Amino acid sequence: MKKIILTVAAVFAFGFANAQDKKESKGFGFSEGDVFVEGNLATSSSNDKNTETKINSFEFNPKAGYFLSDKFAVGVELGIGSGKTTVAGTNTSKSSNFNVGAFGRYYFLEVGERFKTYTEFGFNVGTEKTGVSTTVKNNTFNIGAGLGMNYFLTPKVAISFGLGNVINFGTAKTDQSGDKGSSSMDVNLNVFNNFFNTPTFGALYKF
Repeated sequence: MKKIILTVAAVFAFGFANAQDKKESKGFGFSEGDVFVEGNLATSSSNDKNTETKINSFEFNPKAGYFLSDKFAVGVELGIGSGKTTVAGTNTSKSSNFNVGAFGRYYFLEVGERFKTYTEFGFNVGTEKTGVSTTVKNNTFNIGAGLGMNYFLTPKVAISFGLGNVINFGTAKTDQSGDKGSSSMDVNLNVFNNFFNTPTFGALYKF
């Protein structure tokens, strides 16, 4: 009788563990109604003693999104950055930027249980300030689409890879008198060959 009880208990424990594993594996990904926050932080510093030039920069790009379905999410994003360049014997040049925007993201491919590949399109408006003795304000607008991936470390935490921009259109205009503004259009038709050249890395948390 004792052996039967132990056998039944072992079978039950195995079945429960197997069910938990399956449940856990299904947790790698997104479902309708999920909310996530994502972002990347980048800092850099260089000191060229030959030219006595020091350069420091900082960038922070947080996002928040909501899934309207298992594969499609919409959200908002911010961009905050600053920079400083100091050359010995000259004035220090400083820069800062701030932008706000919205995006839509569609997950179209899964590579195993943990890799989720998406395409994202969105727009943002912002300002950039640069100057040494006087500051020039630049108003910007950008719209574009790109590719990215998430790799889930746990059912709630993932590493984000921004692989590349497929298309981007932007305009800029300073607050200087007589400035008629400028625009640019970039189309990366070779994206699948070079999207690892300038990747961005970040972290994602799913609620």
